[in-house]
Amino acid sequence: MLEEIRHQPEALERTLRAELPHAEKFKAALAKSRPRLIVLVARGTSDNAAQFGRYLLEITTGIPVSLCAPSVHTLYRAKVDLSDALVVAISQSGESTDTNVVLQDARERGAMTVGITNEPKSSLTKLAEWVFLVRAGKERSVAATKTYTGQIMMLYLLAYALGADLKIDDLRRIPGYAADALKLEEEITNLAGRYRFMDHAAVVGRGLNYSNAFEFALKLMETCYVVAERFSSADFLHGPIALVEANFPMFVFAPSGVTWPGMKDTIAKLQLLRAETVVITDEANKSVTASRVVRIPAKLPEILTPIPYIVPAQLLAACLASEKGLDPDKPRTLNKITRTM
Repeated sequence: MLEEIRHQPEALERTLRAELPHAEKFKAALAKSRPRLIVLVARGTSDNAAQFGRYLLEITTGIPVSLCAPSVHTLYRAKVDLSDALVVAISQSGESTDTNVVLQDARERGAMTVGITNEPKSSLTKLAEWVFLVRAGKERSVAATKTYTGQIMMLYLLAYALGADLKIDDLRRIPGYAADALKLEEEITNLAGRYRFMDHAAVVGRGLNYSNAFEFALKLMETCYVVAERFSSADFLHGPIALVEANFPMFVFAPSGVTWPGMKDTIAKLQLLRAETVVITDEANKSVTASRVVRIPAKLPEILTPIPYIVPAQLLAACLASEKGLDPDKPRTLNKITRTM
């Protein structure tokens, strides 16, 4: 897992370089037929990437985005009207049964279909009209890391193809920002020892980093066996904050930008409750105060923070698993490919 975390800058650069020409072709095709709706379908870590895609696509294109509930198709056999819709399936392996069923059903009902996967010979690539490859290389750890960030990179390219005001030169900066985040590995390794006996925690993010709250919590659960809840900062204040007591572990993603004022208020409330608060941020946000601040050594615009921000969280999950005497590459009861209906 640690090795694959370290590989992310080069994997991201490779993905962007190889898939940009394909995105340009897709952009030309979409110019003739703009979808009225985008539906994202995924499971597990890929579903967390889809959560990011929902925010990014709605913010930058104005097209409504829905996160699919696969059981509507696979169990209830509902006939969903997907005409004039773009349906995007996201799967690391390309073999997620219910994801593929939804994609096939969508194509039969007249939707334009896209598949995003790391496996070029997978079932997903045979079902989708347009296929984009996350060129992360073979991922051996059960806990996905470089495929998650690769999927996020592909969602930036999808937004670009749909007409978002995203500059390719800005996207080319992301691998470097991920490399900047990796410079924190020694700091994170030292921090992990403090949480060796942690068995519960909560993770908070908002907007473009809401997906990272889900993804970090998932990594804590599957590699460290920590019961980790995840929330939007807004939802957290509507009830779950009652969980917090002195020394309760709280992990917060806090970029500068439109989400910061609300996140600042949340952190202040956590401090009053004497929570153990760890904030992941960067040099653009100097006003963060917390029990511990993990600061990426670069100034990041909010829209480019999700990939570099997840890197310290991935490192912490991997290092904490080691502190607990666990093997993050082989979590109990889990396999690399999960097939559900």
